[in-house]
Amino acid sequence: MEEYLDASTFNSTTQSVITIGTFDGVHIGHKAIVERLVSAAKKDGLESVVLTFFPHPRMVLQKDSNIKLINTLQEKKQLLEAAGLDHFVVEPFTYEFSRLSALQYVRDILVEKLKAKKIIIGYDHRFGRNRNADINDLKAFGKEFGFEVEEISAQQLDEVSVSSTKIRRAIEAGDINTANDYLGYNFMISGTVVKGKAIGRTLKYPTANLAIAESYKLVPVNGVYVVESKINDINYYGITSIGTNPTVGGTSKTIETYFLDFDGDLYGKKLNLEFLTHIRDEETFKNLDMLKEAINKDELFARSYISEVRKNG
Repeated sequence: MEEYLDASTFNSTTQSVITIGTFDGVHIGHKAIVERLVSAAKKDGLESVVLTFFPHPRMVLQKDSNIKLINTLQEKKQLLEAAGLDHFVVEPFTYEFSRLSALQYVRDILVEKLKAKKIIIGYDHRFGRNRNADINDLKAFGKEFGFEVEEISAQQLDEVSVSSTKIRRAIEAGDINTANDYLGYNFMISGTVVKGKAIGRTLKYPTANLAIAESYKLVPVNGVYVVESKINDINYYGITSIGTNPTVGGTSKTIETYFLDFDGDLYGKKLNLEFLTHIRDEETFKNLDMLKEAINKDELFARSYISEVRKNG
């Protein structure tokens, strides 16, 4: 799959089948649309293209928007590539871009740059300045510029929308199992291991403190989770604590992982954590001994859970 950070760099000489959207989460519903896209492209000997925008339009047009996204751009790219997509185009969304007329957007972006032969889009799709054009306008442009428009049904779009909402709410509530069921894969966060306060080390539970570069990335609610990560090409399970470390008077949010059966220096390494299940909510303990006892119980839970995962294969 080819990735483009601007539609003007799109370099395929073959006409394309395009779908457009944020595709946040790239969940089961999104995958069904991408499969439909890929199938239609292969059938007619065309290239499959997903066009998305970054930053998210709400980040630009609603300055106070604190929207959090299920996927980073890199995660989205990996998931779409696994779905068999040919081209992933990320058009920079700016205020100036939002002022393009419907004609300019269709003619200059979809037709001239992305070589649209067919566009698969939702029945409620709106585009152009102030979002004043709809799918009927797109069909009229199709007749003018020689591309076909195929509608995604209200039912299928509703399923996509409901799934995205449920996934986001589940992650925000720490219900990782529900989120993963809707996603069709394990929810993940990625970052770089940085130095922390080394409190875990004093408790004989050394942790890797993860710093996430993308401020827009959705992070699960404060609590303790079972996770899995690949380190030096080997899969390890771990216990991840998300929160402010209230027992030791912490105030800033951290993401710290104790990896089971791992011994080594992870500082500076990039890690991807896949969340498997929630263990408990964040708690404030009276002293470090009580905190250590709770972590012992977390480890027992995690090892039992992992044993069941391996047994059920």
